[in-house]
Amino acid sequence: MVIFGLILVGLGALLVLAGLFSSEVTFEDNEATVELWNVNLSTEGLFLAGVLAAALILVGLWSIKLGAKMGWKHRKEQKRLNELSEKLDKVELERRRDADDDNPNA
Repeated sequence: MVIFGLILVGLGALLVLAGLFSSEVTFEDNEATVELWNVNLSTEGLFLAGVLAAALILVGLWSIKLGAKMGWKHRKEQKRLNELSEKLDKVELERRRDADDDNPNA
């Protein structure tokens, strides 16, 4: 999830940077058009591209947060299971020692 979120944030940032640095604005017949990667966009199209970039960034950040939370929860559960396993190993070792002490002929 974290990697997916980073990819989405990267795509959104790439779209924003492309809009800022590689776009060319032309005015014809009292209407502005923007050329972005050899695609002519109207002002509405440019607005929608900005909305798409913002949505990609927000979904990417949400995905990073969700993935980090799931990873943290998984690590916490794994740590708890490791602690329980160590306790179980100690109890089994003590039982074997007690059984060996009770049965000296074995």
